[in-house]
Amino acid sequence: MVGGSIAVKDGLKLPSAREICYMKDMHVFERDVNGRRYRIAAQSVWDPIRGRSVARQTVLGPAAAPPVSDLSATRTVGTQAVGDAGALIWVAEQLDLIGHIDRACGNVGAKDGPSVGELAVAVAIQRSCSPGPKRDLAEFLDGSVPRLSCLPSSAFTGQAYHRVARQVTDEQLEQAQIAIARAAVARFELSADVLAFDTTNFDTHIATVTPGNLARRGHAKSKRRDLRVVGLGVLVSETGHVPLLYRTYAGNSSDQAVLTDCLNGLAALHESLDEGEGRQRAQRTLVRDGGSWSPQLELDLDVAGYYSLISLPLGHTAAEQALQMAARRGAMKWLTGKLSAVRAARVRAKVGNLDRTLVVVESQELLAGQKRGIAVALRKAKTELGKLDRLAQAQRISRSSLEQRIKKTLAREHLSHFVVTEIGGDEKKPTLRWRVDAAQRQQLEKTRLGRRVLCTDQHLWSTGRIVHAFRGQWNVEELFRRSKKGGVVPWGPSHQWADGSLRLHTFATVLGLMLVSLAKIALGTGDSALTMMGELAEIRATLVRTTTRGPGRRATVMLAPELTAQQRRAVKVFELDRWFPTLLSCMT
Repeated sequence: MVGGSIAVKDGLKLPSAREICYMKDMHVFERDVNGRRYRIAAQSVWDPIRGRSVARQTVLGPAAAPPVSDLSATRTVGTQAVGDAGALIWVAEQLDLIGHIDRACGNVGAKDGPSVGELAVAVAIQRSCSPGPKRDLAEFLDGSVPRLSCLPSSAFTGQAYHRVARQVTDEQLEQAQIAIARAAVARFELSADVLAFDTTNFDTHIATVTPGNLARRGHAKSKRRDLRVVGLGVLVSETGHVPLLYRTYAGNSSDQAVLTDCLNGLAALHESLDEGEGRQRAQRTLVRDGGSWSPQLELDLDVAGYYSLISLPLGHTAAEQALQMAARRGAMKWLTGKLSAVRAARVRAKVGNLDRTLVVVESQELLAGQKRGIAVALRKAKTELGKLDRLAQAQRISRSSLEQRIKKTLAREHLSHFVVTEIGGDEKKPTLRWRVDAAQRQQLEKTRLGRRVLCTDQHLWSTGRIVHAFRGQWNVEELFRRSKKGGVVPWGPSHQWADGSLRLHTFATVLGLMLVSLAKIALGTGDSALTMMGELAEIRATLVRTTTRGPGRRATVMLAPELTAQQRRAVKVFELDRWFPTLLSCMT
């Protein structure tokens, strides 16, 4: 059986699950029971109520050689996952993931069932391998050869998940995040000197009348104004796309408010990483976009122990001055090395009362994208302006309404910089004249389009290092793509509506993103996360039922698949042979 505990006949009694903490790694051994040899998985856990360690055991299956039978008397009855679930369970064991969560959350857990750590990791692996509702969690675990827990899969129910979710607090989950981040940095040698921060949100289909503080209507990334959304802010390592700290927030909150709310967690993470790396005062830099700019936030980050690197909004006074400086002849210079195709200009200036280094970076890719956006927006604007001109000539629109609609038409893609409009007449008989100023459009492309203004207090960094560090912001955006619909670890569709369930669901999703990123690092592959998980998912055991014409029920045998070179490497790295020894037979 897979996913359930089996009580053997020689008096072996399996302990009942209670509120369990301090999970240990599972080990697999063989034992003779009534003359037959079985493979057994066991784990030792600490029971805080009893005040002692207890053991869990479950039978993986017979260890004897499969029976010899006629191929014509066999039939395939299904398959079970080995590669993807086994790889993520291996990563979770390397981090002691369940143990960190249980220690942070205390004695939270379903009665005679899984702990909060076991539930969270089980949901994380389900979202990474086969996203579905919590009611399918037991079925998913049954369909996998590797074991997350020695508890029966039937204990992992949607009811148990929702009962546990109501008991977990934000503070407990934040403590778990910091402990897990420290373990990940230490075990997989992640670079944590530069951390990127960004936010996104996810659509829910929660009814308006359903109470809740997390799912709110706000600025949805999907442009769906009719849906309530849940926000997610994530802090990601510079290498590996590994999320180290996250925060779930109400969908109507701003980026700046979310980062301000994370300051205590950022300070705790900074101290924990320093302690784990054995450094007294490491220099860590927080990279973010212009949506979270604030002079007070810059000072708060300094107090928390972080340097700052941010892309200033182009409308900021300091950004406009830097753009004017970069527009001078010879100000933009080519960088060297991997950034030899990039031009940048650097100046040290005051941003409010703060002493900052400003770097103006030119990106041809960004410029091309903005030109395409302007071309599309300009075609729509010309159509709308022509319509407004006809309405004005027919005296079917008032001047105030005309001004309002023109302002709305030219509000996007910098159109107001080079589309010149002249409104005359009175309120009842307005007149309109408009034209596209080619010279101003060319000046816009020369001085503003395709350029970003980076602002940092890392004055000793080279210009190339500043540009390279800011490009690490792409790591967060890549992580968000993985968590969207059709990604590797999709957050939605969400099948819960209570705040506690949404909070734990988001926590499990971020755990899934972390497990996939760390598995990619461990495997050392250059393929995308989606390709890697696809190859791991193909490592499946084929279940074959045989007829030996002897007494007893028909035996079910697991057959190993053909493996590619990458899959054979994954079997070694993630130790998949401990769950399925037959895999070794197809690696010669």
